[in-house]
Amino acid sequence: MKFKELKLILERLYKEYVKGHLKRILIALVLSLVVAASTSGIAWLLDPAVKKIFIEQDKVFAWSIPILIVVAFSSKGLSLYFARINIIRVGEEVAGALQKKIANNILTSDIQTLDNRHSGKYISNVMFDTHHVQNLVSTGVLNLMKDSFSVIALVSLMFYQNWKLALFAILMMPLAGGLAKSLGKRIGKATSKAGISSGNLASFLTEIFKGSKMIRIYQKENAENKKANEVINDLVEKNIKIGSVLIRATPIMEALTGLMIAGFIIFSGRLIASGEIGVNNFFSFLAAMMLAYQPIRSLATINMSAYQGAAAFKRISDIIDKEIKIKEIKDAPKLSLKNTDIKFKNIEFKYESTDEKAIRNISLDIKGNTMTAFVGHSGAGKSTIINLLPRFYDPQKGSIEIDGQNICNVSLSSLRKNLSLVSQDVILFDDTVKNNIAYAKPGASEKEIFEACKFAAADDFIKKLPKEYETMIGENGIRLSGGQKQRISIARAILKESPIILLDEATSALDAESEEIVQNAINNLTKNKTTLVIAHRLSTIHSANKIFVMKQGKVINSGDHNYLINNCEEYKSLYQKQLK
Repeated sequence: MKFKELKLILERLYKEYVKGHLKRILIALVLSLVVAASTSGIAWLLDPAVKKIFIEQDKVFAWSIPILIVVAFSSKGLSLYFARINIIRVGEEVAGALQKKIANNILTSDIQTLDNRHSGKYISNVMFDTHHVQNLVSTGVLNLMKDSFSVIALVSLMFYQNWKLALFAILMMPLAGGLAKSLGKRIGKATSKAGISSGNLASFLTEIFKGSKMIRIYQKENAENKKANEVINDLVEKNIKIGSVLIRATPIMEALTGLMIAGFIIFSGRLIASGEIGVNNFFSFLAAMMLAYQPIRSLATINMSAYQGAAAFKRISDIIDKEIKIKEIKDAPKLSLKNTDIKFKNIEFKYESTDEKAIRNISLDIKGNTMTAFVGHSGAGKSTIINLLPRFYDPQKGSIEIDGQNICNVSLSSLRKNLSLVSQDVILFDDTVKNNIAYAKPGASEKEIFEACKFAAADDFIKKLPKEYETMIGENGIRLSGGQKQRISIARAILKESPIILLDEATSALDAESEEIVQNAINNLTKNKTTLVIAHRLSTIHSANKIFVMKQGKVINSGDHNYLINNCEEYKSLYQKQLK
């Protein structure tokens, strides 16, 4: 990362996230001045202490100077404490703001954007990158203020005691600055690589959690453990690289300090011998120089913290700056429903990750309050049709209308409010049964929830759970069977009371008994509703008013079951294969 890019990134970080906390930073700035004054005061007090107490043996100074030293140390400690309290809050709030932005981005981004990036990468951004930004804003900013003021105050004291010795002492500062610049670029590069490795580890851990049963049934524990070691070792090596670059300044700074002190002793010995400075001035100067060593060393690493934080903020910015194409349009009219007629007009769609079109010039006319089914082999484009209606994706060509209103021109919230989705991939939260169902309608009464569960044929099994509706169901409903999860999903859709229902192979993963129960629940859900169904088992769509047969992204035929069984070879073939 070049300095120009670093500057632009830090300017943006300040304007968008840090500027709002300027009051606390100014408080920390004032307290840093007190720290600097107290530090230089401690060094200066050694001058009268040596002269008045040890040389002149003044009894008044013998007790007053120690009291002043205690006061100086106390004021330094208290000021540093309150400065850190303020700046820690700034750092954590900035990190929190970035984490909220990433979370909001995940919640509002286009589905296609989320599809193209592993969830583990987002976890790394939230945990790893925001930590580096927080460290820059809190520790980095405080050290910059505190240590800069301390060095200025202590160097001023050195010049006050003897300008010749002061000039000699500050020779190491340009060397420390050059060292920091060189190491800063390296630390930025190393941090970027570590961020990628952290994302890879988070992605890998997510995969082995999801695939825990698959790993065991295929006896891949050793293979996955080997892969885990490789991913973790890669991150360990990257972090070691960062650590080694961070401490690379230490031996050089120590050597420079040793040379400076050796030269200082020789030079000051001559000045004392010639009577140019006294022993009291020497001790005061030596204290100031030694106290300046720590802040100078700290300032030498500020550059590295800046590069670390900037590299992390850049990765976060790449996410939060991603344009959201499917979003709420300001002042867009709400979707107004009459008959819930749906029309697809010359729709074409292609996923970003493929070159092949998923949908090819499709036009559909779906009457309201009817059941419409889509059948075809895997990859025919059935799920894409379902996903286009709630605008999870937008077509590249054509338009979709509900009651004559283009869904891209109405408010997104009003569109999705009128849609319910029941999929084969049931999504449940690690919460109670009751809260999972009420997710569709916040503030729903218990009576409404119970009625929805009865319609979904879920009430009986829920009452057999340990705490009935208050039972915690585990991550993604791990404590429930497939049929039970599906019925909770249907109860949720019933509670929403949407006029348009989308069913994406809702019974494909169920056994015969569960399928019959769930199918009855689906019948209750879809009664007097406009329903679009993707059917895996064709026996479940005999009663559909219209069935569209799809192949390679096109509709090759349509009609009811009886018509298609006699007039469509593709449908007949699919049906006969299932009978066998």
